Amino acid sequence: MFSKKKGDLAEEQAVKYLKKSGYKIIGRNYFAKKMGEIDIIATKKSVYHFIEVKSGTDFDPIYNITPSKLKKVIKSSQLYLKQHRIDSAFCIDAILIKNGTIELLENITI
Repeated sequence: MFSKKKGDLAEEQAVKYLKKSGYKIIGRNYFAKKMGEIDIIATKKSVYHFIEVKSGTDFDPIYNITPSKLKKVIKSSQLYLKQHRIDSAFCIDAILIKNGTIELLENITI
C-alpha cells in the first residue's frame, strides 16, 4: 500500500480511538512552515494534546519518532498555541498502530 494512504488510514483509526476515549478533535495535519506537521490536535479536560501518529506492521512504530521529529513537533505545537492565542496546559502524545493494535502514549517529551 502507498505510504500516504497508510498514513491517512492510521490517522483515521487514531481519530476514532481518540473520540471513543473522550477527546475532542480540534484539527488535523497542522503544518508549520520550516518546522513540521502535527497529525492530530485534540483536547481533553482542558488540556491540548498534540499527537503524532505512527504505524507499522513488521517493526515497532515507536522507532519512527526520532529526537529531530520530536523537536519539530514541539516547535510546531508552540507555534500553534501562539498563533491561536491559547494559554492552556498541553502535552505531546503519540499513537502507535501495529497490526490492528492501538496504543496511546501520553506526554512523550518527559
